[in-house]
Amino acid sequence: MLHTFHATRGMVTSPHHLASQAGLDILKKGGTALEAVVATAATLSAVYPHMTGLGGDAFWLISYPDGRTCVIDACGAAAAKANLALYQNAGHTEIPWRGGLAANSMAGTVSGWQEALRQSAAIKLGLSLSELLKDAIYYAEAGYAVSDSEAELLHTKQTELAHNQAFLSAYTGRDALVRQGEIRRNPALARTLQHLAEDGLDSFYTGRIAQTLAHDLQQAGSPLSAEDFASYRATLTAPLQAHIHGAKLYNTPPPTQGVASLAILKLFDQLHAPEAESFAHIHGLVEATKKAFLFRNVHVGDPVFMTACAQSFLNDAAQMKNLASSIDMKRAMPWPAPSQQGDTTWMGAIDSNGVAVSMIQSLYFEFGSGVFLPETGLIWQNRGSSFRLAEEGWNTLKPGRKPFHTLNPAMARFDDGRAMVYGTMGGEGQPQTQAASFTRYARYGIPLQQAVTAPRWLLGRTWGAESVSLKMECNFSEFLIQQLKQAGHDVELVSPFSSMMGHAGALVRHSNGMIEGAADPRSDGCVAAF
Repeated sequence: MLHTFHATRGMVTSPHHLASQAGLDILKKGGTALEAVVATAATLSAVYPHMTGLGGDAFWLISYPDGRTCVIDACGAAAAKANLALYQNAGHTEIPWRGGLAANSMAGTVSGWQEALRQSAAIKLGLSLSELLKDAIYYAEAGYAVSDSEAELLHTKQTELAHNQAFLSAYTGRDALVRQGEIRRNPALARTLQHLAEDGLDSFYTGRIAQTLAHDLQQAGSPLSAEDFASYRATLTAPLQAHIHGAKLYNTPPPTQGVASLAILKLFDQLHAPEAESFAHIHGLVEATKKAFLFRNVHVGDPVFMTACAQSFLNDAAQMKNLASSIDMKRAMPWPAPSQQGDTTWMGAIDSNGVAVSMIQSLYFEFGSGVFLPETGLIWQNRGSSFRLAEEGWNTLKPGRKPFHTLNPAMARFDDGRAMVYGTMGGEGQPQTQAASFTRYARYGIPLQQAVTAPRWLLGRTWGAESVSLKMECNFSEFLIQQLKQAGHDVELVSPFSSMMGHAGALVRHSNGMIEGAADPRSDGCVAAF
């Protein structure tokens, strides 16, 4: 029997149990949900470094009890020196996935923390940075047990990561790469976090940490410079929103794929699928995903360069109706179309005052660019490797341009007063897992933990693989799998509770103040509550 966790004072969920506990400790000290998520995110950087860290990007979706909703865009832009000539002169026709030239965009994560704490300070006098970063500093200094997912990815990707000697040194024990259950320490990261606690988060971009980061990045072959650090700030913006029966949904605007996540649910809301886990349910969501991805793949990127408005697309009732009516509920639409990939961490928190946070933070690929910066203990992201080396068009590399992002935290407000935050890691799979979890819980009334735990699917490519099939965990019913195959879906079975399906989670606050939460058994995480 699967049980959803319940509490009334506060709740945190994340893909690592130590990070969830770090966030809960902040709530117990009277901190806000925003402060709890900063503590959770910082701890994840120490104990889940293959997925997230200070060298990556983040997006925050924040709901206040008075009905306000806002987004923190902590996405870094391409370096001022990152241009076509740089890569052409190096003999590249595509941006490498690993190495210094893949580390070509600023990291927005820490600036996102700073903006979140500004928002928190408007609610109440906040806790100190030393309190918020305490657990992260401890685990970086004293060590943490390497998780199964970190160890597996480290050994699977070691050939891709071998170019960076500092990375290998940081992950090598006495005579081999660290394994699951071994204690790994990162004292350089502990020092960096301690400096941030003492000097303030802005020192990541303008202080002694910034100078060290810029120097080490340049030594690794990155085009990033101290000027790129000094000019960066996270920004506050409005969310995308969409209405479906019984709820208002929110997600993050471009450069994220949040529009695709909302479009899937808007389209599916118009389809006839009366039973959960039926052919109509799964097929309908897969086909809605294809329609939403076609818009995403053509239009979504840095909003400065976009030729279509994401919110206008969602608001166009006639277009949504036409797209929904073009879905054949008996046959699969031919696929594939170009896909995205990436790895990430989603976390959520709700405090006793009803402030709710849905936040996602990422290095893009597992271990990002593979560039480990020895003086600071950071791994730098490779989000900018998604740029195209072309003069014009979708997501082309230009100095100062934000890359397309798979990241997109989600939130919903129900007509009955419930507030829900939910999300997942998983690149291409993020909108699909969001759709699975949300429809199960909100449309079909499946208990929250069961909605997250239930078998999942993924259309497209992930984890660096080239396969673009409809991947399905094999604990779906055989009858359903056969129905999907007969409808023309290219079904590929994978093991149950596969990490390729993402590490999802969800929290729901009811109008009476009760909070319920779910964590994904595919992750190393948990719900922490009191």
